Amino acid sequence: MESIQAITVFAALAQSTRLDVFRLLIAHEPDGLPAGEIARALAVPHNTMSSHLAILTRAGLIDAERQSRSIFYRARLDAVRAVAGFLVKDCCGGRPEICEPLIADLAPCCTSEDCTSEETAEKEAVRG
Repeated sequence: MESIQAITVFAALAQSTRLDVFRLLIAHEPDGLPAGEIARALAVPHNTMSSHLAILTRAGLIDAERQSRSIFYRARLDAVRAVAGFLVKDCCGGRPEICEPLIADLAPCCTSEDCTSEETAEKEAVRG
């Protein structure tokens, strides 16, 4: 990832609604959510949400896919990986032991078998 692309990503996430959208979509991987559900979950008018989704799409953070009459949005996990890699590319001056805690914090919060019923219930509540 080049600096210009990283700046575009950070600019897209430097707004509270867009950051909330991105975090919501990360929580709903791999299925994603339709635009209307995202707007309802975050209590944002549909036209305003459309603008936020467009900015996140242009930044390469999310993808859109039409399914029947709905447009489903999904987080691009490869973009998350690229941004994290960009941030730590020159980490620690060749001393990996300094970076170990950072790398551990980047590990997924749970595996598919380990997710709690609370997380599952939260995802189901948003799906309605």
